[in-house]
Amino acid sequence: MAYKVLVVDDEAQIHTFMRISLEAEGFEYFGAASIASALAQYQAQQPHILVLDLGLPDGDGITLLQTLRQSNKVPVLILTARDQEEEKIRLLEAGANDYLSKPFGIRELIARIKVLVRDLVDESPLSDVLLFGALKLQKSTHQLWFNEQEIALTKKEFALIETLMSRPSQLVKQTELLRDIWGETHQQDSHYLRILVSQLRKKLNDSTEQQLIKTEAGLGYRLTDTSQS
Repeated sequence: MAYKVLVVDDEAQIHTFMRISLEAEGFEYFGAASIASALAQYQAQQPHILVLDLGLPDGDGITLLQTLRQSNKVPVLILTARDQEEEKIRLLEAGANDYLSKPFGIRELIARIKVLVRDLVDESPLSDVLLFGALKLQKSTHQLWFNEQEIALTKKEFALIETLMSRPSQLVKQTELLRDIWGETHQQDSHYLRILVSQLRKKLNDSTEQQLIKTEAGLGYRLTDTSQS
């Protein structure tokens, strides 16, 4: 099965290298250059993934995102030249699954798309064991191993690493982590999360250079496989 990717961008050269790169990876490519054509293509093709640029000739791409979110949960990867933290937060709150800042490398783009596909497929949602790089987690026994050495964790530390490992390489918003670990009333208590991440990093010997748990300032955290760097 070839997964369908709809790329919405008004730059012809973007479409050219995206089509070549996506098809080389086994994806089925579709393109649109405006909000109107994107909606038509979406209805006709029902893509599995949407790659969306924000600067479109007939409006802001976030309008398309908001329209789609009214009726479906198709994974959306935003391409943006807007680097302000507030703008990225706005995109995530509007329903984007991830974002990539322009200019970007095609290998990173493909990797991000594959993460979204992996989440979409979710071939083993009930699996008791999660694996990521040198990490191994067993849900039922609340155990974590790193480089085959068991790491003793508190309940909240385990909840944090389990969430990150269940969505490998994908940005997990700090508001989501705060809600899931501490509850609805703590979604603004970001200092709680910073302390918890710091504690977990110490137990994993996660240095600034290693960046197993990568911080996306003001947005959230992303688990990265440092063994491949």
